[in-house]
Amino acid sequence: MTDPRGSGPAPVPGRTTRTAPYGSWDSPVTAAVAAAGEARIEWAALVGPEVWWTELRPGDSGRSVLVRRTPEGAVEEVLGPDWDVRTRVIEYGGRPWLPLGDGPEAGCVFTHWADQRVYRTRPGIAPEPISPMPAVPQGARYCDFTRVGDEVWCLREEEIGDHPADVRRELVALPLDGSAGGDPEAVRVLAASHHFMTGPKPSPDGTQVCWLGWDHPDMPWDGTTVMCAPTGPDRVFGEAVAVAGGPGLSVSQAEWDPDRPGVLYLLSDRDGWWNLYELDPGGASRALCPREEEFGDALWRIGAQWFFPIGGGRILVAHGTGGRRLAVLEPDGTLRDLDGAEQYTEWAVLAADGRGLVASAAGPRRPRTLLLIDPDADGPVAGAEVLRAPDTAYADHLPPGYHAVFRGEDGEEVHAYVYPPYHPGHTAPEGELPPYLVQAHGGPTTRSHLVADLCVAYFTSRGIGVVDVQYGGSTGFGRRYRDRLRGQWGVVDVRDCATAARGLVAQGLADPHRLGIRGGSAGGWTAAASLATEPDLYGAAGIYYPLLDPESWSDGGTHDFESRYLESLVGPWPQAAARYAQVSPLRGAHRIRAPFVLLQGLDDPICLPSLAEAFLERIEDSGVPHAYLTFPGEQHGFRRADTVIACLHAELSVYAQVFGFEAPGLPRTELTAALVAERAA
Repeated sequence: MTDPRGSGPAPVPGRTTRTAPYGSWDSPVTAAVAAAGEARIEWAALVGPEVWWTELRPGDSGRSVLVRRTPEGAVEEVLGPDWDVRTRVIEYGGRPWLPLGDGPEAGCVFTHWADQRVYRTRPGIAPEPISPMPAVPQGARYCDFTRVGDEVWCLREEEIGDHPADVRRELVALPLDGSAGGDPEAVRVLAASHHFMTGPKPSPDGTQVCWLGWDHPDMPWDGTTVMCAPTGPDRVFGEAVAVAGGPGLSVSQAEWDPDRPGVLYLLSDRDGWWNLYELDPGGASRALCPREEEFGDALWRIGAQWFFPIGGGRILVAHGTGGRRLAVLEPDGTLRDLDGAEQYTEWAVLAADGRGLVASAAGPRRPRTLLLIDPDADGPVAGAEVLRAPDTAYADHLPPGYHAVFRGEDGEEVHAYVYPPYHPGHTAPEGELPPYLVQAHGGPTTRSHLVADLCVAYFTSRGIGVVDVQYGGSTGFGRRYRDRLRGQWGVVDVRDCATAARGLVAQGLADPHRLGIRGGSAGGWTAAASLATEPDLYGAAGIYYPLLDPESWSDGGTHDFESRYLESLVGPWPQAAARYAQVSPLRGAHRIRAPFVLLQGLDDPICLPSLAEAFLERIEDSGVPHAYLTFPGEQHGFRRADTVIACLHAELSVYAQVFGFEAPGLPRTELTAALVAERAA
């Protein structure tokens, strides 16, 4: 942990230090550098001697590319530049591809973004569709594949009406010979137990299959059911029965033991934390390593995995509170952290088998690295093979982030990650306090990571601190902390962000007159609600693709997955209509006094542009200075580098105008009124 006063790393020997006001430091971490960032690595697999994964590339219009790393170390695309490997299932996506054998010569299947059909590809053969063309463009989506003989089993999501919630989900089998590509009748329906499901997972002996299911109004972190069904040589499912989970119990992942028939491993929060459990064929369950730590997270994407059984009763895990450590859970319940793993604050296991594991690792001043690790070797992390090395050109400009805990007025802990202003060649005038941005993550049932982030460094390297608040409702700190937000969205998150901001001021670390707030999606909601609730605390805001009117969501104003999310966050509709109105940023817009920039994708199916426009109509009447930037082709969560560049420029311009500093070389974003000068004065 870094000194909480934010002294940071020692100055670089021989480098001249320049004194300049906070916010005005000249930084090499440009908006273009931050937007390029690091390719987001996801969905990995060991394919014979190779490692394959998808990576999202902002500089390639946000395309998700399937890449391979050969034993010789070459990294290359598996498919051509016209292919985009990602799925729209539940709009947040899921596991979009699967290798079809133990080596690259077997090829793979994948979902292509443009039409959402499933394709098969083999070396030297162009991808061919194995799912039918839907009647409605992108109207059938697929993910979470597994191969069973000459079929691929997966989850299918189909639009069956005009309402956003008119969606049917089924477990289906697609013939690998491509016969279903032109004949919808060739698709075989396997099961349909719940409105929402994960893909089917056959047992190693082929006699059973399991999956997770849940129904409205539950979200998967509220309650899920583990389903099992027998299967025979004809690959037809028998009667499915619930074997674990249920109301009030969240199971995020289920995996078969590779050695013991009928034994399931479950990631369940039965005792208040996402811990690992073993379920035997008789239905008896036992905790494998009970701890007040998390071994997993919220199931936002279908097919996500946090643990991997590797045989012999051993399981590869990442565990911790807030951050994550890499470990092997031994059969006797011993948790053995891998040597050298402590040098990183955040680990994620992406793939594993008997040969090794693929994991990503990062820390506040260590950009994310993709590693191939032998968990049995001496010093496995130190001797790991680097699969994808990060760009370290700007490593000496990364801030020394640390985990802080603040106390609210009610005595509740508020967790946050603090990133002080830092530049190896700059210092501020004596006695000046820095501006700080409160950052509210999306979700809201998720968490941020205490890791290197060039978008954060874009601000900190210019002399603007960032505090990333893990407000009540965030994952990573147990179910009780998560449940603090139930029925209190727009209250607890707003209050916790204010607690962190005031805590930094009380510690003498932040200028009380130069506090801003920023966030996207659910974080955009919190930013907008905070401006309305705390008009004297925040001086400016950057609001990205926010939810602004919860009442609209109650009447089909968003996609199916989250259409009843607010029943747990705010309350049942219409019984809690008064609470919806009370916490609505749209209804509270008249209380906003601080300038802001609102950033909206015009193709967003989750937080609709029409709501942003309605919000701005309310703002127009109050005369609050603001800017509104829209981006055609962008959906929920910006993927394109040029979009991110424009957003960062606009945000920094607003903060410079409001907080009264000069940002060198920055294009000016014009605000709608002249009150900015008054605030700066």
